[in-house]
This record gives sequence, C-alpha cells and structure tokens, in this order.
Amino acid sequence: MKKLNAIIVWGCLSLVYTMSTAQVINGTTKKILFIGNSITWAGMYVNDVEAYLRVQYPGRQFEIINVGLPSETVSGLSEPGHADGKFPRPDLHERLDRVLEQTKPDLVFACYGMNDGIYMPLDSVRFQKFKEGINWLHAEVVKTGARIVHLTPPDYDEVKGKIIGYTKVLDTYSDWLLSKIHSSKWQVIDIHYPMKKYLEEHRKLDANFALTQDGVHPDETGHWIMARQILLYLGFKPVAASNSIITSLSQTKDAKKLLTLVAERQNMLRDAWLTATKHTRPGMATGLPLSEAQAKAASMLSAIEVLIPGKK
Repeated sequence: MKKLNAIIVWGCLSLVYTMSTAQVINGTTKKILFIGNSITWAGMYVNDVEAYLRVQYPGRQFEIINVGLPSETVSGLSEPGHADGKFPRPDLHERLDRVLEQTKPDLVFACYGMNDGIYMPLDSVRFQKFKEGINWLHAEVVKTGARIVHLTPPDYDEVKGKIIGYTKVLDTYSDWLLSKIHSSKWQVIDIHYPMKKYLEEHRKLDANFALTQDGVHPDETGHWIMARQILLYLGFKPVAASNSIITSLSQTKDAKKLLTLVAERQNMLRDAWLTATKHTRPGMATGLPLSEAQAKAASMLSAIEVLIPGKK
C-alpha cells in the first residue's frame, strides 16, 4: 500500500508542474523528431509516446523519427579513453545539419546532458560548453521553422553508477534548462526531477530499488516516467495515474502486442535514418536503405492500426 501511495502522490505533483505549460500537438504537426544520446537511441520512451499518440489520434497521419545516437554529446566534449580509447564521443555538431535537412521535422524533442558532463565533477568550463551546445541546437532547429522542446537530462543513480557527485552535475544542468522557460520562453519538459523523486521515494521503501542498473540507462519504468512527462506536457492528464504504458493503453485490443509492433517498427526506422543521415559513430548496425525501410514500415503500420480502437 505504501508503494502505491508513493506512485499516486508522485503523479499528482508531476501533473501540477507539467499542466501549467501544456502544449497540445496540433493537426499541422506531421513529423516529430527525437534526438539525443543512447537513452533516446534505446527508444523505449519514444515508443511509449508513439503508441499512446497513435491510440489518441487514430485518424491522424504523423511520423515519429528517432535519431538518438549512443555516446553523443551536444557539448562536443569527450573524456580521455572513451570506449577504451577506440573513438571519442560523437558530437551532435557534426551531424545536425544533415539530420534536419533530411527529416524536415515540424517538432523536435531533444534530450542531452547525461554524457555532457563526461562523468566528472561539476566544472564551469564543461557547464559552459553544455550551455553553448544547447543554445546552438535550439537556434539551428528554430531556423528551420520547426518547434523544439528540450528535455532535462534523466537522473543519474550514484548508488548504481558509483560516480559520486554526478547527480549534482545533472541537477545543475537541469536547473539551467528549466530557467530558460522564463528567461527565454523556451519549451522545456522536466524528466530529471520526477525520475529523481520517484527513485528517492521507492528506495525509502526498498533499499535495492533502482530505475537503472548502471546509473545511466533507465529501465522500462524509467523510460515510462520520461514518456509520461512528455504526454502530460502534451495535455494528456489521464497518464498521471498510470504506472506503465500498458495500463495507459488498456482500451486497446492488445496493448502488449501494440507496443511490441511499435517498437519493432521504430527500431528498424531508427537504424535506417541513422544510416541515411551518415552518422560517424563506429560500432552501429547498418540500417536498411531508407526507401526500403519506409515501405516496410507502411506495411507494419497497418498491423498496428488494426489494434487501435476507432481506426478503420
């Protein structure tokens, strides 16, 4: 019972914060781009968002594109010996122009910060590089006519990750991003503090509780918290009380199958888009040619739509 109460209280607090700045996706939004590091590449929160939106908007045609790239930063920094010295961290500056030119998004969700402090103590030079990178990213997206929504970096778990002090780094980066809501009228969604609060509350009840096994990469619950914050921001109040994407899709014929199909389709398209936009990170799978992937995705979408109530 204590755990259930903690979930409900967390959801209500999150709703109060988020709904004050809710932004509904209008009918002119056709292409939605998610860009970020390995957490975005893993894609569970992207898949959750897509599954929910497809159920809520059964008659609307839109495309969600995930081009998250593992290890990437927006600061352009890389720690010595990254990847055992095989390659430095990818820098978003190297590929953003190609991504925006080829995807032509109407709306961009950007999630950076976790790698940008390069797992070292808070430092004014590194922090400045992060701010410069985020300001540059924002300006480049706005120049295309697209709307950009920034996500604060996810929480870092020092118990699992063992790097003491890195939580403070991400607190600082998150605070700065959140300050841009008022100072620059930016659209910013806070995922950092909801994840941190959820972890703290549940660890009080269970010392072994975690949202990540390595301190960095969230599990399914962590990704749902991220997705839930995005959906709350988009005006979907009912998700505040949902503790998983499956429970939030209970009106569908088979929520688990729907989510599985969405994930399979997204993973295929993600790899195709990353290959088509010519990222330079070693060790990534080569995707299908984009035209082939898009044709296959159209067929897969038909199978998804069969499971959506109200979709003909």
